[in-house]
Amino acid sequence: MTDQAWPWPAGAATGIGSLPGTDIAEAQRVVLGELPDLPHLPELPARGPGADLIGRGAGLLVELPVEVYAGRWRVAPRPGRDLRRARDLMERDLDQIAEQAEEYAGPIKVQAAGPLTLAASLELPIGGRLLRDPGAVRDLTGSLAEGLRAHVAAVARRLPRASVLLQLDEPSLPTVLAGRVPTESGLGAYRAVESVDAAALLRTVVEAVGVPTVVHCCAPDVPLELIRSTGAVGVALDLDLITELDPLGEAIDAGLGLLAGAAPTRGPSAGGVPTSAQVADRVRQLWDRLGFPRRQLAEQVVVTPACGLAGASGQYARSVLAACRDAGRRFAED
Repeated sequence: MTDQAWPWPAGAATGIGSLPGTDIAEAQRVVLGELPDLPHLPELPARGPGADLIGRGAGLLVELPVEVYAGRWRVAPRPGRDLRRARDLMERDLDQIAEQAEEYAGPIKVQAAGPLTLAASLELPIGGRLLRDPGAVRDLTGSLAEGLRAHVAAVARRLPRASVLLQLDEPSLPTVLAGRVPTESGLGAYRAVESVDAAALLRTVVEAVGVPTVVHCCAPDVPLELIRSTGAVGVALDLDLITELDPLGEAIDAGLGLLAGAAPTRGPSAGGVPTSAQVADRVRQLWDRLGFPRRQLAEQVVVTPACGLAGASGQYARSVLAACRDAGRRFAED
């Protein structure tokens, strides 16, 4: 494992994606300041439709327009105001990161909803989720792959000295695999997607985009073997949701990187800001239980919050990112 080239520096830390507030310029200053070794393109869901996980991801789709109807995103007959808004927000974000980080020369992470989560969330024009139609799911995946390839290229043009790392957000993946996505009536659920089919959909995106990709799943029962089979270089997960160590140990031993969600996303009123020592100890304890050497930790693990920070205060979010950064540096110094 020690001779593997990871797409992040030793002792790196990053954010999962979302931050509080609506000021993208300030959010990017926070990320670039607190996470200098592996910054990410921040997401601000508080800006409304088009800045949320599903709307932001759907805005990247090629020749598959979407719109908001009754508070939900659905496939639309033609591009309209909602899609323009989602794309305008993304364009604004990219222009701002270019302004602030034009000379940045390291890895930068961008995030987007993955194909299974989009399929479980987007609705068909006739009603029901795309998940009900395997052909529509394949079309969605191809559209997303093309859109993400263009998105990554747009980031690379604006930051010519940087290298792009893609994070596919798949919070719905375990639910899709288990056949637990409810139908509109709430009386039933959509048929489960087979693991081999889900892996093929994810692999389509990973291979098409052509940059190192991690899959983020902040849910119990993360399908680690499936994720490893897609060609992803890493998995991002919440350490508090790990119930079985053996599958994680096998995935790490097989060469999967770990974005370790070790810092809580809740605000100070629910327990205070964790120190870098506490965050580092949380990761070390898991690593020691898995039985891997400490020297491997700094290279293979990236320290992150447990999930997005959209629900935290601005000060808490900044402090948590700083704690993750300093925890990662502790590992690099070990």
